[in-house]
Amino acid sequence: MNALTKTDFHFDGQKSVYHGKVRDVYDINDDLIVMVATDRISAFDVVLPKGIPFKGQVLNQIAAKFLDSTNDICPNWKIAVPDPMVTIGLKCVGFRVEMIIRSILTGSAWRAYKEGCRELCGVRLPEGMRENERFPEPIITPTTKADEGHDVNISKEEIISQGIVSKEDYTVMETYTKKLFKRGQDIAAKKGLILVDTKYEFGKREGKVYLIDEIHTPDSSRYFYADGYEKRLAAGEPQKQLSKEFVRQWLIEHEFMNEPGQTMPEITDQYADSVSERYIELYEHITGEKFDKKTESGDIATRIEKNVTEYLRTIR
Repeated sequence: MNALTKTDFHFDGQKSVYHGKVRDVYDINDDLIVMVATDRISAFDVVLPKGIPFKGQVLNQIAAKFLDSTNDICPNWKIAVPDPMVTIGLKCVGFRVEMIIRSILTGSAWRAYKEGCRELCGVRLPEGMRENERFPEPIITPTTKADEGHDVNISKEEIISQGIVSKEDYTVMETYTKKLFKRGQDIAAKKGLILVDTKYEFGKREGKVYLIDEIHTPDSSRYFYADGYEKRLAAGEPQKQLSKEFVRQWLIEHEFMNEPGQTMPEITDQYADSVSERYIELYEHITGEKFDKKTESGDIATRIEKNVTEYLRTIR
């Protein structure tokens, strides 16, 4: 299986590197970021032991398209995509919260609701809701951004009162979040999909708030097929979806939720390939384009190093 799960580049002007759960971030002269979307995959805040072929390319290319199609709403960090798995952009100081916005009661929110939770991140939830039912209007449920372990739900009021983000900056992020989500829903609807929920990350540079990281990818978002949604909802049937939730469900079925004493199930090549095909399926649905598998012979890391190095030379 040809999957990129580790990088160790040394670019000109490189100040540091941060290896996240799925992306490796290289700091160039404290001014630019080289973000490599690897083929690692995470769920329940743990990286699975096997990479997923083409996953990094799928995520990077979807994110690039959505960054371009939303830059009239708010400024974002993207400058260039010199390689299918790499985006280069402006270095920003990230806020320590993730802005999660939900239009449908599903996933972790449904699991909490089913256990009796009626308030999520300071937002009151209606009584009598069913799994996969739409909220009266989208709700924002932020989390603190953890370097390791689980992110923690937090309310808008707590974020501001604890000084994690100023009231002024939070208001900007909240406005951008709603507008970005509306744009994402409109684009998805044209492709026969429902953008169910997603997360956005923001940072600041020279006093201005920027959208950073990825946007509207299957790692950060959940999509349902619009065709049959109402029928499945009425029948209490699972929705046909394109997201990473199917990986979480597979892990749950194998009794793994990253809790003490649980063992990660074996990730076979066959299962990894099936996950890869699901990611490619989402790419083709949401973009309306055929996915171009970069399967040229040779090492993926060597290709990335060559492409990034050549691009950085052009902007000296």
